[in-house]
Amino acid sequence: MNLLLVSHSGLNSNLGLLLQQDISFRPTVLYVAAQDLDRGCEFWGFLASTTKKSTGCIMSQCDGGGGFTCRNKDVAIRLKVGAIGAILTAGALGVAIPLLGKNLKYLRTDGNFFFVAKAFAAGVILATGFVHMLPDAEDSLTSPCLPEHPWHKFPWFAFLAMTSALVTLLIDFVGTEYYERKHGIAVHGIRSNSTRIVDERLETMPDEPSRNIPSEKPDGHGMHIVGMRAHAASHGHSHESGHHGEIMNHDHIPHGHSHFNEGSDKEVSIRHIVISQVLELGIVAHSVIIGVSLGVSNSPCTIRPLFGALCFHQFFEGFALGGCISQAGFKNTSVIVMAFFFAFTTPFGIGLGIGIASSYKENSEAALIVEGVFDSISAGILIYMSLVDLIAADFLSKRMKCDRKLQICSYLSLFSGAAAMSALAIWA
Repeated sequence: MNLLLVSHSGLNSNLGLLLQQDISFRPTVLYVAAQDLDRGCEFWGFLASTTKKSTGCIMSQCDGGGGFTCRNKDVAIRLKVGAIGAILTAGALGVAIPLLGKNLKYLRTDGNFFFVAKAFAAGVILATGFVHMLPDAEDSLTSPCLPEHPWHKFPWFAFLAMTSALVTLLIDFVGTEYYERKHGIAVHGIRSNSTRIVDERLETMPDEPSRNIPSEKPDGHGMHIVGMRAHAASHGHSHESGHHGEIMNHDHIPHGHSHFNEGSDKEVSIRHIVISQVLELGIVAHSVIIGVSLGVSNSPCTIRPLFGALCFHQFFEGFALGGCISQAGFKNTSVIVMAFFFAFTTPFGIGLGIGIASSYKENSEAALIVEGVFDSISAGILIYMSLVDLIAADFLSKRMKCDRKLQICSYLSLFSGAAAMSALAIWA
């Protein structure tokens, strides 16, 4: 007896194709509900092995299964529990190194070693967006299990990624402006006060020929002295000149330099505050989806490569995020909260996936849409953050331009990170 179990939704696409390929195959067909097909296939597979009868299972890909090869729930559970511990450790270690090592010579955020390591992490994040998240989003939103309209009429995955990148740019701009207004009032007040003091002192200078500030001179010295006056105003001190604009006296206004440097430090810190928060948002969004995908799988063949890829991925994403958090100068409470959310997001997703594995249909319409939308949004955020706030910000800086050795090491590190994370797409 040839017995074939078929779900109703799998009839047209799979049974018809099978009968066309083998016209001698005329099975006894037993129709079962899609939700019962999994148990039915396991039972009839056992029956076939003991009775030597020919049995088979046909299930539509959209019924929630992609075949029954390499399925072992007991082994899968053990791997998933191990993955929770390993990924949690890798993420926590990655984010902690820049935070705890900022007082060590080689791990300080202003050192060359950290600069090069951060370039590697930026390459990993860029490849995550382009090579992992974007193709996954395309697979989900162009799946044959989704209706033809609207999902197959427009490249939604690319549109959502582009929109996400543009919205991230807007958030980046608005966030930076907000923090500058919040923290920049005192700085602008100090600069205005310094300028006022310098102007008053320049106006009250004795009117001596050797100390006059000419407005124009044919030989160009007037322009030099005007530039000195602007320089004095910005720094909070006055330059007094002799013949040909030579500096004869350097009279400082008290505390002028320290306030100006404080303003510059605040502006840099504000940028890192915004960068770290937006970067964490993008990482957390896709970490939940990745965790759930691993948690619902009962295939050890799927879990094993994801295990290693996610450990690698979490460590270097954590390193980049930890560096941004460290440079932002958050309070200890904020640092702990941000590090905690990063480290626990993927393990939480895995645990959530284990909890819903029995009812989760990975190829159902709702699951595909949610996963595809989240992957697209995450891809846009990660691509923008890696290119603009991690790579461009460091690689176009004066520090990079003035150090040839640092340039070479950083570019090699960036390309190596991107290549390593891209290579993992072969297995996961």
